[in-house]
Amino acid sequence: CAILLPVGLEYNKTVAGERYRAVGKAMGVKGIDEMNDAEAADATIAAVKQLSADVGIPANLQGILKEEDIHFLAESAFADACRPGNPRDTSVEEIEALYKSQL
Repeated sequence: CAILLPVGLEYNKTVAGERYRAVGKAMGVKGIDEMNDAEAADATIAAVKQLSADVGIPANLQGILKEEDIHFLAESAFADACRPGNPRDTSVEEIEALYKSQL
């Protein structure tokens, strides 16, 4: 879900921040080659947030998601076949916290 992309990027940047440089470069982030990995990750996340805003993607899940749905969604995300490919290991509880942070 595009709404959660910046949240996922923030969550994973401690273990995959160096990979974000290529994304930022492709997005045209100015000065990214002179940044350290943490700065490049932050600049890339900011660019993704700006792109989301520019195309009208909501900045959070307020009014979209009910808190009582979070546990089901977190369990579903944890069981998803793509989860093992995530750069950072996670748990249902951590996924719930990510959803809750967007309410």
